[in-house]
Amino acid sequence: MIDLEEKVTVVTGGTRGIGLEIVRTFCENNAKVVLFGSRKETVDKALNQLKKEGFNVKGYYPNLSDFDEVSNVMKEIHSEYGHIDILINNAGISANKKIEDTELNDFIKIMDLNVNAMFNTSKAVIPFMKEQKGGVILNTSSMVSIYGQPSGVGYPASKFAVNGLTKSLARELAPDNIRVNAVAPGITKTDMVASLPEEMIKPLIATIPLGRIGEPKDIANAFLFLASPMASYITGVILQVDGAARN
Repeated sequence: MIDLEEKVTVVTGGTRGIGLEIVRTFCENNAKVVLFGSRKETVDKALNQLKKEGFNVKGYYPNLSDFDEVSNVMKEIHSEYGHIDILINNAGISANKKIEDTELNDFIKIMDLNVNAMFNTSKAVIPFMKEQKGGVILNTSSMVSIYGQPSGVGYPASKFAVNGLTKSLARELAPDNIRVNAVAPGITKTDMVASLPEEMIKPLIATIPLGRIGEPKDIANAFLFLASPMASYITGVILQVDGAARN
């Protein structure tokens, strides 16, 4: 166990998959967690599930593309707890259409949630972190930010942008004792991947030297490490968690 000492942690995209496992893992390690989801129904469902597991978590569903709305929610959280210590920007959407089948609005939608929303949430918490002289911002990148992918150009483009935002903010905010890192997951056993037929899963596993698909806990543990004092001298890093998979 890594004791996060009741650090107030905001997790966007925290209602399912990797995000929900991050919430659970940080709760297990003594953080005070606030999750963000896209809709009231999904937030309520996640909160009920976590409550059954014994975790006391708060939830909101701001429009992450609206800076004023995000800022107001962050102010509310700060007012309640007195500090915001960790921000995990996990919300995002993927894409797999070839470029000739992708409309500009599709591309804009991906960039809006995967990049612009991350800008909004980070901008909203940074003044609080500067005031308290420290904090941690962690972003969800992807292995495709390193290698690209055969189709769905908007997704890797957005994750390349996430890496640039991460590295640049790390340098900008280091004098304020704010660390900024990203985790780049490989193929992970989310609900979507778990539903794939075996004939699709086996070739995927064959590309991974460790011989298995990642579990959400593998990714959550990477976030936990980077948020903890154990990573106090690590900033500006894109941590690949992919079983050494290389394309």
